[in-house]
Amino acid sequence: MLSTIMTSPYFAHSRSVTSRRRNLLTSSPLGSKLTRTSRNPREGVKEEETETDLSSRAATHGSPQQAATHPQPEASPQRAHGRRRRQLKVEYDVADGASPVKTERWRPPEWTKQFELIREMRKGRDAPVDDMGAEKCYDTEAPAHVRRFQVLVSLMLSSQTRDQVTAAAMQKLRAHGCSAGNILATDDDTLGKLIYPVGFWRRKVQYLKRTSAVLQGDFGGDIPHSVEGLVRLPGVGPKMAHLAMDIAWDQVSGIGVDTHVHRISNRLGWLRKPSKNPEETRKALEEWLPSCPSAFKSSPAKRPKSERPPQSLSPTSSSKTKTEPGSDDERMEKEATSPASRTRNIKSKVS
Repeated sequence: MLSTIMTSPYFAHSRSVTSRRRNLLTSSPLGSKLTRTSRNPREGVKEEETETDLSSRAATHGSPQQAATHPQPEASPQRAHGRRRRQLKVEYDVADGASPVKTERWRPPEWTKQFELIREMRKGRDAPVDDMGAEKCYDTEAPAHVRRFQVLVSLMLSSQTRDQVTAAAMQKLRAHGCSAGNILATDDDTLGKLIYPVGFWRRKVQYLKRTSAVLQGDFGGDIPHSVEGLVRLPGVGPKMAHLAMDIAWDQVSGIGVDTHVHRISNRLGWLRKPSKNPEETRKALEEWLPSCPSAFKSSPAKRPKSERPPQSLSPTSSSKTKTEPGSDDERMEKEATSPASRTRNIKSKVS
């Protein structure tokens, strides 16, 4: 009976199916996994389910031998919750040597045409300042530090004074000896007679004495090599400082603006908005004027009260000197309209 069943065609067919199934399981990586799983008696049920999945996969993608002969393209890796998004890298073509885009600064629309007309008008150089300005008032044979000191003195005397009067006063000072040491050694009355009749000559005598004391003690008779250092001197404002840097040190540091430049700049429309005084005009011009190296830089700090020279350096210690805002000429005008100044002028006329 047993031999009959074993030799039956039914069992022969079952053996062939079983052998093919075993070959399939052992010939694929997944088959080794199923084989190991089948060794665990607790997971015997999973073997049938896995084999069923394997049969369906073989029907869909073909047998392992066919997969080896015709490999399928690998699927793209996927995230746990969906397909991985493709990242795009955006690049921009940058030209070699290209600079970042700069916003155009404000400039007067007609300033170049106006400037050329002014240059054409002034090419004759027939104004008094051309022959009697600060760049013509120093002794060319003097030492360099003395020449620079004389440039600063001529600028201090020129405030509210015609160029002809300033040049005459500088001639007398140079004949007397115009250096920081000689100015300190000269008494106030003699110094006043030498610079008379420049505007506010009494006030300027005080400025010359105090400034000469600072320069002699701190700079060896020379003048500071910076706008910040120059504006700290008594009687020296931004206009004088920038002109001194240009004439004495041959360095353009900014624009020297007086009442005339202030008035003309407003009339020509060279300011973004009208200014009230020469100092505002200077700052407004330096914000856009191309030939000014101080454009877009902060203005020099004003001289603090704590850094003023001691009152003992002043020939008249009872007189208080203030550093008023605005230009040098504006400060002189305010001092001239004071009651004490009017009293001194009346006494001077009577005497």
